[in-house]
Amino acid sequence: MRSKIFLYLFIFMFLFTVFIYVNDKKILDAKEEQIENLKSRLTEADIQNEVLSNKNAGLNYFSMNQNEAAISYFEDQGINAEEFTRKVEDEIISRNRANEDNELVPFEGMEGVMRINKVKVLNHKWIIADFTDGKFWGELLISYDVDENNDLQLTTEKSFLYPAN
Repeated sequence: MRSKIFLYLFIFMFLFTVFIYVNDKKILDAKEEQIENLKSRLTEADIQNEVLSNKNAGLNYFSMNQNEAAISYFEDQGINAEEFTRKVEDEIISRNRANEDNELVPFEGMEGVMRINKVKVLNHKWIIADFTDGKFWGELLISYDVDENNDLQLTTEKSFLYPAN
């Protein structure tokens, strides 16, 4: 009788062990598959990140922050290039007036006043800006210089006005 109990107990323990093994194996396989899936997604994200970084570097090629020659130009004059860039952008935008066209825009507003919306300082001599009157819009190429009194001198060199859509 005791030997039957031990036999049944042994068989039960064996079946229980097999059940635990199979169940744990399924869980482990599912987790490994999940890990592989996440590794694959991480690799794809790394590739996408590299592509976007390269694209961003290309887009920022004409940017004061990426132009060592322009930064050195201002550093040689004792001017912080990053602060100066913000100053230039603020100066151009501040020329937008409530009821007047921005003086840097060589076109009169047809549907309202011409205002400069965006400004990008390209380097130590050039700025590009976009303007609109709400219907018509265009772009400006502005040259700038800093005189001996550290005053900003802005000159609109070229402008384009695009027809309204």
